[in-house]
Amino acid sequence: MKKLFCISVLFLIGYLSYGQSREQHLLNNNWNFSFGYETKPDLWTRVEIPHTWNKEDALNGKVDYYRGQATYEKVLFVDKAWEGKRLFLKFDGVNTVCNVFINDKHIGEHRGGYTAFIFEITDKVNFGADNKIRVRVSNALQLDVMPLVGDFNFYGGIYRDVHLIVTDKSCISPLDFASSGVYLTQSSISKEKAVVDAKVLISNGTIKTNNYVVQIDVKDGSKTVCTQTAQVKAEPEKQTEISLPIKFSNPHLWNGIKDPFIYTAVVSLKQGDKVIDVVEQPLGLRYYTIDPDKGFFLNGEHLQLRGVCRHQDRSEVGNALYPENQEEDIALMLEMGVNAIRLSHYPNAPYFYDILDKSGIVTWSEIPFVGPGGYRDQGFVDQPSFRENGKNQLLEMIRQNYNHPGVCFWGLFNELKVNGDNPVEYLKELNAIAHREDPSRRTTAATFIDGEITGITDLICWNKYYGWYGGDAKEIGKWADETHQKSPTMRIGISEYGAGASIYHHEQDLKRPNPSGYWHPEAWQAYYHEENWKQINERPYLWGTFIWNMFDFGAAHRTEGDRPGRNDKGLVTIDRKVKKDAFWFYKANWNKNEPVLYIANKRFVNRIRETTNIKVYSNFPEVELFVNGFSQGKRKGDYAIFNWDTISLIKGKNKIEVKANNGNKVETDYCIWNVE
Repeated sequence: MKKLFCISVLFLIGYLSYGQSREQHLLNNNWNFSFGYETKPDLWTRVEIPHTWNKEDALNGKVDYYRGQATYEKVLFVDKAWEGKRLFLKFDGVNTVCNVFINDKHIGEHRGGYTAFIFEITDKVNFGADNKIRVRVSNALQLDVMPLVGDFNFYGGIYRDVHLIVTDKSCISPLDFASSGVYLTQSSISKEKAVVDAKVLISNGTIKTNNYVVQIDVKDGSKTVCTQTAQVKAEPEKQTEISLPIKFSNPHLWNGIKDPFIYTAVVSLKQGDKVIDVVEQPLGLRYYTIDPDKGFFLNGEHLQLRGVCRHQDRSEVGNALYPENQEEDIALMLEMGVNAIRLSHYPNAPYFYDILDKSGIVTWSEIPFVGPGGYRDQGFVDQPSFRENGKNQLLEMIRQNYNHPGVCFWGLFNELKVNGDNPVEYLKELNAIAHREDPSRRTTAATFIDGEITGITDLICWNKYYGWYGGDAKEIGKWADETHQKSPTMRIGISEYGAGASIYHHEQDLKRPNPSGYWHPEAWQAYYHEENWKQINERPYLWGTFIWNMFDFGAAHRTEGDRPGRNDKGLVTIDRKVKKDAFWFYKANWNKNEPVLYIANKRFVNRIRETTNIKVYSNFPEVELFVNGFSQGKRKGDYAIFNWDTISLIKGKNKIEVKANNGNKVETDYCIWNVE
């Protein structure tokens, strides 16, 4: 956690900071909350942001958890010294439809729960006085707001940060879909040179045409690598765009988890000799390609993308995460050896993108265009308002996250069907928008069907669960080979593969459980991932593969595993306290920087039989097993798996211990098993 703490400090003093001419204030404290059905004027509950009203009912498996309206209120004192400035109210995420009022006057609506939005409130507030902010929120299903369906909870509330931004009358515009107003397009990057096309949006809030200078300083720490300036004439009360080329030699590249180096682009707006606004943005220089036969290449070198999917919720808080929650998730991924992530099925918090960049994790960011998979309702309704909402959410995701070097893929959909309202033509529109907005990145999607829908995006992935929802765990390799042979120019990957597991369910014999049943033994999940990874690892043409899921997550409608309301396919429990056996299997295979020695099935404490097979995960070449102090021999591993068959135990307590020599010291792991 120490490493991630340092990262968070960097961002607090770096990417989230602005010049002295711009102020940013966090408005997370002292909000009043009331459900929408409450009519009494003075009945409120004090809450802090981030907040969701579904952290109990949805997480406890209440299928009809509250999906309706609620109201938040806060008193904001607006300093008299800000008169003559511009004020903006920014929300990082409110789920799902949000209407904002200042002093009881409506200032705007936002439709969509996973992207930021902003309103200018300069002319709506009283300076030198208290002002009332009222936010009405609804997480009820609406047929013109994505997503319409999903195998996850739709937590309601202001669940991400709220900001007040104060700027000069003219500023680098925050009003372009709540983006930074700065777009850094990496048009030509190599180990020898960097060419970046910078676009800056200037918002002139005065009543006359003004001349400004835009300056961009690319910094490596305190060292300035290059500087570019341009003159701009901005018309009154309009937004003006200026483009600047940035060029320099021998750039230090962002190279994934091996070397996640990031420059800082300091963008200054000047009027005469006065700096009136400053915005800082990350500039991680990298180039990548995807080959249909050889997979993903970062900066000219092959990189096997060992990915996971992640939902943003956790126990006790739902989706209302704090920075330390985000940091803990990244730390667990890095410990396991993850180098890629699919942000399923929606854009994540701004801070999470920041620490993904700093950690070097290659990122797939997607809009919440979610199909029903095997469920009943449709994920697409062919009406103009729905189509417009999806386009708007795509623009918000791309523009708000444009400068993040970790983001390499824009995801357009998950598990859509083509019966009923067929989304294919609409998906083609979305794909064209993504390329127009950002020609430097690839589009992708996750499907579970074949056909025309697989040929729309640049890359395509399938959600495959061989060994869980039917089939054999070893069949994923056969499917991949057949798909690759059928479409050799298609760049294919696996967007989901996984199996459920309860840390409380154990049995002596390995047999596949009923996915929708209450019995989900941990050992089957481990076996499932062993066999799937063996097949995946041997097929370099798979450009990326993503485990479903890194963490257990809330899905109120599910009634399976050891408790209702939970999708238990995570490699770590929803409270982040227990790493399941499959986590250790991947860590032993993926993380070569830390010693791994782990006895599988160690939570299967109380046993009946006096003979058992013992399995160990380790990244050591050789491991020795001891039972009750007696050596059972040394074994060499295959895919970090070490097996001892038909080991005898005694009645009562048995100490199981393994040892491995790393050259400097002997690593050990042990557990106690009871035979009744």
